[in-house]
Amino acid sequence: MSTHATRERLLLADLLEAAGPDAPTLCEGWRTRDLAAHVVVRERRPDAAAGALVPVLRERAERVREEFAAKPYEELIRLIRTGPPRFSPFTIKQVDEGANVVEFYVHAEDVRRAQGDWPARELDPVFADALWSRLERTARLLGRKAPVGLVLRRPDGQTVVAHRGTPVVTVSGEPGELMMYLFGRQGAAKVDLDGEPEAIERLRETKQLGI
Repeated sequence: MSTHATRERLLLADLLEAAGPDAPTLCEGWRTRDLAAHVVVRERRPDAAAGALVPVLRERAERVREEFAAKPYEELIRLIRTGPPRFSPFTIKQVDEGANVVEFYVHAEDVRRAQGDWPARELDPVFADALWSRLERTARLLGRKAPVGLVLRRPDGQTVVAHRGTPVVTVSGEPGELMMYLFGRQGAAKVDLDGEPEAIERLRETKQLGI
């Protein structure tokens, strides 16, 4: 049975292939070739992938990513589709689901939503619940630098606190849209903001959401 991570992986590969190597993405400074290289390095070069979280390794990580970006684009797409190497922990279903569902969903939307008049994607309820579950677990990490109190609310009324503080801004939307918002893609997320006007403006101007 296909997992959410497997489905999102294949969708990401399809979107990257259709867009071509030089299309824009929502990742600042990255074209589709750069994003594809990032995904491949993350799965196949853990020694370099750690640079995303460890500042002292960032320069080396970027150098490795650039080396992969220089490879034929078709090869990068193939590596994404075929998945991690045999002995990678990502081959374990539970690890793959835990680490890649959000990664692939957000990056697929990074490609799709950067292409101008992008069509809305309706997520099935099971997948929406899976994204919400991950939001509940990671909201405080992703929202820790928010300049105001930050609450996320889905249409059924469920909420999660991403950052404690006052004044409070409540961001409402579907789980997928809230995920994009909390990962720093505020301008591309279809959400509604409720709170004091000054607090909303501070939140709109921040670039501190995400990892």
